[in-house]
Order: sequence, then C-alpha cells, then structure tokens
Amino acid sequence: MRGTGCQSITCRVNGRLEHAEFRTDCSSTDVKDLLRASVEAGPHDILTMYDAEGNVVNISPSLTANVVNTCYRLEVVASDLQNRALAVPTELRNMDNRLENLETKVLEDTGKTTDLKSQVESFKRKLENVEHRSWIGLFKGQERPQRRASQGHRPVQDEQAQVRRTFRHMSSLHVNDKVREYLKTPLFDNWQWEEAEMLVLLQVMYTDLDFLTAFHIEVDVLQNFLFEVYRHYNNIPFHNFQHCFCVTQMMYGLIWLTDLRSKLERIDLFVMLTSALCHDLDHPGYNNVYQINARTDLALRYNDISPLENHHCAVAFAILAKPECNILKSLTCNQYKHIRAGMIKCILATDMARHNEILNKFKVTLPVFDFRTEGHKEVLMKIMVKVSDISNEARPMAVAEPWLDCLLQEFFNQSDSEKLKGLPVTPFMDRDKVSKPSSQTGFIRFVLLPLFTELTKLFPCLEQHILEPVRKALDYYSDLEKEAQAEAGCAKP
Repeated sequence: MRGTGCQSITCRVNGRLEHAEFRTDCSSTDVKDLLRASVEAGPHDILTMYDAEGNVVNISPSLTANVVNTCYRLEVVASDLQNRALAVPTELRNMDNRLENLETKVLEDTGKTTDLKSQVESFKRKLENVEHRSWIGLFKGQERPQRRASQGHRPVQDEQAQVRRTFRHMSSLHVNDKVREYLKTPLFDNWQWEEAEMLVLLQVMYTDLDFLTAFHIEVDVLQNFLFEVYRHYNNIPFHNFQHCFCVTQMMYGLIWLTDLRSKLERIDLFVMLTSALCHDLDHPGYNNVYQINARTDLALRYNDISPLENHHCAVAFAILAKPECNILKSLTCNQYKHIRAGMIKCILATDMARHNEILNKFKVTLPVFDFRTEGHKEVLMKIMVKVSDISNEARPMAVAEPWLDCLLQEFFNQSDSEKLKGLPVTPFMDRDKVSKPSSQTGFIRFVLLPLFTELTKLFPCLEQHILEPVRKALDYYSDLEKEAQAEAGCAKP
C-alpha cells in the first residue's frame, strides 16, 4: 500500500512506460534524481517533461498523479554537460532554474497552511499509534530520520518560525495516556519525533507534574519559554535540542520511576526538570578544555571555571528574564531564590571535571540518606541531573548507538580544530586514535557503571531500568573491541 504523503506518476521514456513514486515533502532535486535513475541519465544531464497535451511541466514534488492514458513524456535534452562538448542554450538552463524558483516561491506562499495541516495530522497519527512504535522496531530496515544539517549555529529564522507555528497548532491536541506512559520510560525513542512534537511533549511533562497549577504558569508563557529554549540550542552534532529533549525526558522518567513526587517537594522537581532542559543552552560544540586552551571569550568571562556550564546558566536566566517567557513570574521572592540557586547548582554539576567530587559526596550520604536533610537532597538532585545527562546507554541500543555516532562526530570536530590551531589535542577525541567501541568501554566501566550503581542503591527499582541496560551496553562494546583487536592482530605481517 502506498505510504501517506507519497505521489505516484507514470511517464513514457523512449517508448516505454516508467512508474515513479516519491514523497510529497521531498525536494525538486530528489524527484529529478529519481527520474534520472529511471532513464539511466547522468547527474549533469538535463531532463524535460511534457504533459499529455505536450506542454512543458516543471519536475517537482507537485507533479500531479496520473494514469497510463495521461502519462507524462520524459526526455533527456542534454547529456553530461561537464564531460561532453555539447552546447546547450543558456536560456534552457535559466528557464529551468527560473521555473523551479518560481514554483518554490508559490509553494511557500500558498502551501504553508497545507504543510502545517499535514504535520499536525502526522502528529495525530503518532499519538494514536505509539504503542506500535519504538519497541517493535518502527525503523527496522529503514534509515533513521535525518535531522538538520549541523552547521554550528542556531536554526534559521524560517525554520524557527515553522517550528513555532507547528508547535502552537499541535499543542491543542490531546496526548493520550499511552503516549504519556511511554514518555515516562527510558525506552522512549527520540528519533521518531520532530522538534515541534518534542516541544508538545515537554509541555506535557510540565503539565503532568502539576507545575502549571502549583506555580501559576500560564500556558502561553510556558510555550514561549519552551520555544526560546529550543531556539537557543545550536545545530551541532550532539549538544543540540534533541539532546536537551532526551536529557529532560530521562529526568522526567526517573522522577516517575523513583516516585520522587512523594519524596521531594514539587519545587525541587521543577528545579531538576528545568535544569535538565537548560543544561546545555547555546553549547558551541567544543568542551571546557578547548575553551580554556583556546582562551575563548567564555573562558575569559568565567575565569576558566566551568565556562560552558556557567554560560548555560546565564542563557537560561536571560530567557527567563523576558516577560513573555518568565514562567517564574508568579513565584514569591523566596521561591525564585530557591529555584535559581538550585538550577545553578544542578547545571554546574554537569561539568564532568567535578564528577568524582559529586559522586563521592553522594556515596557518603547513602548509608544515612534522609530526604528531609537539605545536604542529602541537594547532592541527590545533582546526581539525578548528571545521570540524565549521560544516560544514552541506558536506552535501547537502537536509540543509543546513533547518539554515540553524533558524539564522536562532535569530538572529532574538536580535535580537528585543536590540531589546526596548534592546541593540545584531547586524546579521547582524536579521530586517529579513537574507535567507536574503545570510546565507550572505558566510559561505561569507569563513569557510567559506578554512577548508576550508587543511584540504584538508593532506588533499587532502577536496576532493571538503567543499570542492566548499561551492563549490556558494556558487553556489546567490549565484544566489538575484542573483534577489532583480533582483526588488527590478523592484519599484522
């Protein structure tokens, strides 16, 4: 059966009939490449298509579906312009470009509402069918959805505006109980959700934890805040808005799995969730070591002390300072101070340079842990944010492994820049020395397992949810590492 959002056309090529199917949301270039393949044309060949009446039509996703009696006629009017001395009138190429640009403009002007309706309908289907998704292999045999290209800057304005419009329209939809329960588990697969949909799900988190009622947050203000947070994450391989969503979703899941709602005050749950949401705001894709060695503005501003984490905090409260985004505006002075102090502590705790210090403090509290003791509660909140931040390996391998690819890409970008600028090269980021399995075995063994093990001592229920998956991930990457070592040994003369 033809998939939703697909178009099927029939065209005649050199006397034979060809059928082509493409998604209506693909580009004109994609359609042309598909048709070039059907006529075995080269990448630089120029195609012309005629309708049944002999009129030239533009090759684009807006081609009208047809049948054999009304089939299009496809011709290669110029072949391999880069490699052959075939002169083609400039007017022909210019006309093709002008026609494509004109149609794009028309589609932009008239198709926004249609696109928006399509996106909202797609989201509705996800809400209705989520029980059939992640855990039975929705993407088995398919490529993962491709995110925006990583350009090292924030989403462009047009894209931002589209996400905002879609978010506003989707936010009125009812998110059913099955999706809400799925959202509370580490099984949640971020790769099947678009950014506007993630914003809706973040709104659900704040709603279902009763934050809107408890802190008198207006829905419009919450939506403005969430959108500004989205807007302040950069298009980089790993520390982007998708990572922000995953960390926040894991925090949300942990709150429910450990029943923290009955153990901590709601204001502290708010601190943890909002800290997770804001913990990497405006991350540039280069870590603190790079900032300090390169003597960047951030390193100079924060005196080499957790420059990134301090910056994330500053950006978070700059967003909250905007009246239209200020979800804290109805709080008392003491409540505001409590939330600000808590968020600063939690976000600064994500600096891995402080990992052992914070973990050791938590270990000391465990034998006598008391949720009513302020110091115990404070270190637990830090630990919860830290666990959420580095929790990808607690997810199903099909969800976790693509994140490792993203992380390594960002690491390699940094080491390349370090080499180019003559800075010390961070060893675990050097593409010439690091492999996928080797990057994970040590990290899981010496960072994740000790951290997750200690948290599981306080919350034994987490063993099956986060500790066991991490152990399996260690086995998986250890086996890969052994295989790689064996292959390297065989390759030696």
